[in-house]
This record gives sequence, structure tokens and C-alpha cells, in this order.
Amino acid sequence: MPEFLNLVSIVPWEMVAQLLNLLILTLLVKKFLFKPVQNIIAQRQAAADEMLEKARSAEQEAETAKAEYEKSIAGAKQEAAQIVDDASRAASRRTDEMLAEAADTTRRMKERAETEIEQERKKALSEVKEEIGGMAMEIASKVVEREIRQEDHQQLIDRFIQSVGEES
Repeated sequence: MPEFLNLVSIVPWEMVAQLLNLLILTLLVKKFLFKPVQNIIAQRQAAADEMLEKARSAEQEAETAKAEYEKSIAGAKQEAAQIVDDASRAASRRTDEMLAEAADTTRRMKERAETEIEQERKKALSEVKEEIGGMAMEIASKVVEREIRQEDHQQLIDRFIQSVGEES
């Protein structure tokens, strides 16, 4: 068993050497491994932060552009509505003008037709008067040629009425 005691015994110089070895190893790992890894992690974090900031900035720009687009669309819709309203008013105005013009034309045509009808009526009356005058002269000349009895007078009147009825 004495052999086993050497294996389990504590030797102070060895312990100090191992502690120094552990300390040196920790310093070397810290200097050559942890610091570069921390620098790489810091660089990646900065790059990620920068990318996030750019993304936020791009999102903000997109929101601004969207708001401007919606504003311009609303303006365009309003302008289109105004154009349609103006065109509708102009068409209504033109329709009213055309209706007034048509009514005026119709009125003038009616007046002209009434004037022509009146002229034709007067012409027809004038012709009838001339014809009646001619017939009256004819009757008077026949009366003068012979003496008229009551029956002859009635026959002349009947013939006159009949000839006027046939001509009209």
C-alpha cells in the first residue's frame, strides 16, 4: 500500500506548478481565444445592429412612400370626380341649351306654319269670294235676261249652292 500513498499524496510544489500552469493557460486562452472571439461577436453584433437600423430606415421610407402614394391616389380620385362632375355639368348645360334651341325652332316653325295656314285660308276665301262674285254676276245676267219666277229663283239658288259645294 505504500505505493498507493504516493499516488494520492499532496505535494505542495507540484500543486503550485499546476496552479501556475492553469493560470498561464487561462491567460493564454483569454488573450488568444476569448478576445478574438469577443471581437468577432462584437463585429457581428454591430453588423446586425446596422442591418436592423437599415431595415428600420427602409421600412420608414416605405411607410412614407406609401402615405405619399395613398395621398396622391386620393388626390387623383378627387380630381377624377371633379372632372366627371364638370363634364356632367357641361353636358347638362349643353342639353338645356339644345332643348331651348329646339323649343325656339319649334315655336318659329309653328308660327311660320300658322302664318302660311292663315295666308292659304285668306287666299282660299279670296278665291271663293271671286268665284261667288262671278256666279252672282252670272246669276244677275241670267235674271236680267228673263223674268224670274219664284220657282226659277229657288232653282238658281239651289244650283249655286250645289256648284259651290262641288268646288269646295
